[in-house]
Amino acid sequence: MKRAFLIAGLILAIAFPSILKAQSKADRVIGYYLTTDEDTGKENSQVKIYKNANGKYYGEIVWLKDAHEADGSDKVDKHNPDAKLRNKKLIGLQILKDFNYDPKEDEWSGGTIYNPKTGKTYNSFMKLDGKKMSLRGYIGKAWMGLGKTAIWMKEETQRK
Repeated sequence: MKRAFLIAGLILAIAFPSILKAQSKADRVIGYYLTTDEDTGKENSQVKIYKNANGKYYGEIVWLKDAHEADGSDKVDKHNPDAKLRNKKLIGLQILKDFNYDPKEDEWSGGTIYNPKTGKTYNSFMKLDGKKMSLRGYIGKAWMGLGKTAIWMKEETQRK
């Protein structure tokens, strides 16, 4: 019996650092990312990516270059297909949902990205290379080529 506990302890001692390493590699996506307008190439928002209690990664808008309409009111999710959500402010809006880290591909996949400019949601995956995030939104399967890739740059702190 003592031998079984010893063997189990050794296996745990060997496996635990690997689990921690994989976990820390997955969590490197957590942080703030500057996004740019696809038409102008100018900065337009900052998204905070975080890990939810369910172990998946999510992202929400935390800063907008132009957070207000011409009349001074807050910009809202006016293109949302659900009419009840069209008055929700863009700041605080969750646009990334349900990403899992895939250590074999070194990417976060299985999630979706919501585009508040169009009100559409796309399947998505993310790859991080240093401070550069390549985020691809697509229709159908990723290999079909029906999508668009955006580049987001990681920043140290939240913009005000």
